[in-house]
Amino acid sequence: MTSISSDLPPSMPARPRSRVLPYVVLLILAALVAGLVWYATRPVAMLVQGEAEAPRVDVSARVPGRVVELGADMGDRVEQGTLLVRLENAQLTTNLGAAQAALVVAQRNETAIGATRPEIIRAREAELAAAEADLQLAQEAATRDQALEQRGVRSQAVIEQSARNLAAAERKVEAAQAQLDLARAGASPEERAVAAAQVDQARAAIGQAQANIDELNVTAPQGGQVTGRMVELGENVGAGAPLFTIVDLDGTWFTFNIRENLLGGLKVGDRLRVQVPALDAQVDATVTLINAQGDFASWRATRATGDFDLRSFEVRAAPATPVPGLRPGMSALIRPAEAEGE
Repeated sequence: MTSISSDLPPSMPARPRSRVLPYVVLLILAALVAGLVWYATRPVAMLVQGEAEAPRVDVSARVPGRVVELGADMGDRVEQGTLLVRLENAQLTTNLGAAQAALVVAQRNETAIGATRPEIIRAREAELAAAEADLQLAQEAATRDQALEQRGVRSQAVIEQSARNLAAAERKVEAAQAQLDLARAGASPEERAVAAAQVDQARAAIGQAQANIDELNVTAPQGGQVTGRMVELGENVGAGAPLFTIVDLDGTWFTFNIRENLLGGLKVGDRLRVQVPALDAQVDATVTLINAQGDFASWRATRATGDFDLRSFEVRAAPATPVPGLRPGMSALIRPAEAEGE
C-alpha cells in the first residue's frame, strides 16, 4: 500500500506565511494613504455663512418726562400706532397755557388796532367844527377889512394881517379834517399787518406747545415684536433716550459677506438655496442687493505671490415666502456656485 506524501515537489516550494504578510500590510497602508490624499485634495463646494436680519427700530421720546404708563412689555406683538409709553411733564403743560394766553393778548391787540373809540371821533369832529367856525370869522373879517380899506379907513398892514389870519384858519380846517379822517380810518395798513403777524406767531407757539404735549404719548412707529424695554414705571427719561426696541419679524432677510472671487456672476434677482440650521430647513430666497463693502473688508493679497486684493460684497436675499420661526441672528448657509438665474 502506497502512502501519499503531502510534500510539494522540489520545483514548487511553498512560501512561508511570514513573508506574505508584510506585502499585504504595505498594500493596505498604501491604499489608506492614497485615500487620505484624495480626500484632502478633492474639490469641495464653498460654504458661506451669513445670518438673518430684520428691520429694527429703537423707539425714543422727543421730549423729556416721567413715565406714568407702560403700554407694552418684552415679547409683546404690537401694531403701528400702539401706545408704548405715556410721559408726564408739567412744564410743557404750563408752556401750552402761556402760549394760549399770548394768543388772546395778540387777538385783543389786533382788534384794538383795527378799531377807534367813538369818543376820539367825536372829539376830532368837534375840532373840525371849531376850525371851520374860525375860518368863517376870518373870512368875514377879511371881507370887512377890504371894504373899509377901499373907503380909506383900514391901513395896508391891517389888510395883510387879515389875509394871514384867513390863511391860518384855512390850514387849521385842513389839519382838523385830516385828524378826523385818521380817527375814522384807524391804524395804518402796516400796523394792521404787524398785529396780524403777532396773532399768527402766537398761534404757531400754541402749535409747537401742543406738539410737545402730543409727544408725551410715545407710539410704535412700526409693527413687530418688542425685543427690548429700557424704561421702568416712574422713571424720568430725557429726550432721545431709548425706551423700546421693536423688530419686524415679517420683514426678515438674509445677509452674507462674500469675496468677489466667489460671486461667480451672482446678480440681483438670482435665486439662492439658503440652509437655516436652527430650523433644519432649506429656504428659497431672491437676491435683492449686492453692495461693495468698505476697504476694511478687503482681503489683502501677498504681493510676492502675484495675487491681487479682493473686495468683499454684502449680498442680501429675501425669502420667497414667509418662514415661520425665522428670527434675526439665526445662521444662514449658502453655496455661491448653486445660485440660479431667473
